[in-house]
Amino acid sequence: MAEIAWLPKTIVLLAASVGAATDLWKYRVYNVLTIPLFFSGLIYHAIVGGGAGYVDAFLGALFGFGVLIVPYGLGLMGAGDVKLMAGLGAWLGLPSTIHVFVASALIAGLYAIILILLRGKLRESWLTIKLIFYRLALLGVHFGREDLVENLTVDRERRLRVIPFGAMVPLGIISAYVWFQWNG
Repeated sequence: MAEIAWLPKTIVLLAASVGAATDLWKYRVYNVLTIPLFFSGLIYHAIVGGGAGYVDAFLGALFGFGVLIVPYGLGLMGAGDVKLMAGLGAWLGLPSTIHVFVASALIAGLYAIILILLRGKLRESWLTIKLIFYRLALLGVHFGREDLVENLTVDRERRLRVIPFGAMVPLGIISAYVWFQWNG
């Protein structure tokens, strides 16, 4: 990650922060952020890095999209989270997108554990995890998009069950940057 210039780092942090703010506030990451982020990342890297830069940006976007599309299909996250990770991937390139995703996923998992413990909903959470595994097993039969994330964000009490993944991404970016500064 040390090879990423200051401009992509700045854009990625700003975009992820805006996405986090809207995800926490409205449980939405808007297309007005994600679509320009995606295309500008591809264009920037094509200009700066030529064909190799474009391919790396495209692979980063593809990974960012691909790693979150199955959870989206299962109704476990919103489309904005998927598009945000794809847009960030276009700016980060493949290796850095993998690092940021892993850090973001770990932070989201830690957030989920803290939320479960604070709310005292271990049994309910265990049932939800079992439901997720059943949906994975039945992936070709039923995706269930409309009955999980969408329904949970409508009611204020139910919102406590939703983890805004987009809000975890800036923390993942900062964690990955710090990790590679100290260990790279």
